[in-house]
Amino acid sequence: MTGPERATAGDDRPAGAPDGTPGGRPPRRSGLRDPERAVRGLGAGTLSLEALVLVLAIQPIRVVGGDLGGAAIGTVVALAMAAVLLAGLMRRPWAWHAGTVLQGLLMLAGLLHWSLLVVGVVFALVWAYALHVRRVILG
Repeated sequence: MTGPERATAGDDRPAGAPDGTPGGRPPRRSGLRDPERAVRGLGAGTLSLEALVLVLAIQPIRVVGGDLGGAAIGTVVALAMAAVLLAGLMRRPWAWHAGTVLQGLLMLAGLLHWSLLVVGVVFALVWAYALHVRRVILG
């Protein structure tokens, strides 16, 4: 046999470890080296992308969409800054809840311009998927 010795004929665990893992550690559920770090990266990446899209969307909305007033532009910039801030704070457990609130605020900004509602719905769906992945990976 070229691989590690097997404990029994029907057992797929390597011999030597009581639970079948090297060093007796419990098996990793996701297979990732550091699942918490991977999930934080997913959340930070999602929020960073959202901030970039918000800032880059200001001019096309003004040109194509028409009336985008100073209050709407200020709201978009404030939401983008909040997304960047939260992306940097993803180590904090409350940052995930704050990210969810941010998605709601962005959809609420749809009252200022309809395109902000569209962007809010799209990123709310992306954020919901990120929360789903977080729940699956971390349990």
